[in-house]
Amino acid sequence: MLKEFWDSAPTTYKVLVFSAMGLLGVGIVLNLIGNSSGNQDLAVASLAVIGLGLVLHIAGIVVRGQTIRKNLKR
Repeated sequence: MLKEFWDSAPTTYKVLVFSAMGLLGVGIVLNLIGNSSGNQDLAVASLAVIGLGLVLHIAGIVVRGQTIRKNLKR
């Protein structure tokens, strides 16, 4: 079922998913670098990047839900 949705998913959903994964990955790497080097400013800034990734993830869930709901009405 997931593969079928991905094949027919709108481009908006795919962009949101990959952007969210990228931002979460970058945020985690920045957090690791900031904490291992003792740079607290970088560690705190990485939390904003992780938060943005989570917001994009939630937006992707909303887009997916709307698409599934629209397809069920048909």
